[in-house]
Amino acid sequence: MENVDRSYLRYLRYAVQWSIFFFLIYAGYNFYLFVDYFSSDEVGAPLIPPVSRPPSVEGFLPIGALMSFKLWITTGIFDRIHPAGLVIFIAAVVMSLLLKKSFCGWICPIGALSDLIWKLGKKISGKNFILNRYIDYPLRSVKYILMMFFIYVIVVKMPPSEIFKFLEGDYYVVADVKMLYFFTKMTLVTFITLLILFIASLFFKNFWCRYLCPYGALLGLISLCSPLKITRNEDACIHCERCTKNCPATLPVGEKVRIKSNECTGCLTCVSHCPAKGALDMALPKSRILNPLVFAILIVGLFFGAIGVGKLTDKWNSAITYEEYKRIIPQASMLEHP
Repeated sequence: MENVDRSYLRYLRYAVQWSIFFFLIYAGYNFYLFVDYFSSDEVGAPLIPPVSRPPSVEGFLPIGALMSFKLWITTGIFDRIHPAGLVIFIAAVVMSLLLKKSFCGWICPIGALSDLIWKLGKKISGKNFILNRYIDYPLRSVKYILMMFFIYVIVVKMPPSEIFKFLEGDYYVVADVKMLYFFTKMTLVTFITLLILFIASLFFKNFWCRYLCPYGALLGLISLCSPLKITRNEDACIHCERCTKNCPATLPVGEKVRIKSNECTGCLTCVSHCPAKGALDMALPKSRILNPLVFAILIVGLFFGAIGVGKLTDKWNSAITYEEYKRIIPQASMLEHP
């Protein structure tokens, strides 16, 4: 049996993930400077901040994006306040429909950070732990309960007119600022909560993603429609179980012919560890294999292609003026959800 080395797939994914992660750190710092400028009492005309506002920070507003998505689908109105958030949300949904939950596995910065933390935990303790299924299953239901709550409140109950009113209000204008303050003006409760999540993530693979992320839950359910699935060739498989051992989602890859689980992020970690040629691949129905490099190119191309379309159609940069930012940002901490 011919062996193959496809470890390059892991490094390719790391390169994509961490490039996006550090770009967002840079964008977050620029956003901090932008907000700090308009928070100052010394701001005067002309209003020219030292840096432009980075639209990419809107990717951290998935609830607002869900509201914007419903408004766009039902009325054709595209969010003018945080359009980049809607573009990123649409890209993530389309990626899940076509390319498994690859947004989580290749793009999401929280996923990249979570991946790093459990690997750090493995170095510290020598292994990662797996919860008993009687605990694991109920815990996994939490993210779906959260997802159904948001879908019920926004998609089912909230009429388009009410969504439009909310999206045009001052609170939504500074939703990104409030997200920034969540970290820069952290309360004791927030700090303790994040510390607990960090400690749990050290010992359990992708604790946040696996048990608590409603965004990932939604994308996972959508990904069930994806024609692409990790597929195992029983004839070529040598039953080394490296695929199962290394799966970040702890899926029993080595026991299945086709991985249909909504927990699969299409990260190709299992494929990259498989030493047997032709034993494990990303494939279409009837085992029509898709080259893993093509799969990776499609992920990157679709995501950044969506951003490119957003920019070309003027659906990327916010329509909020500097005058409006000067008026609203100083009172952002006091604004309450309507």
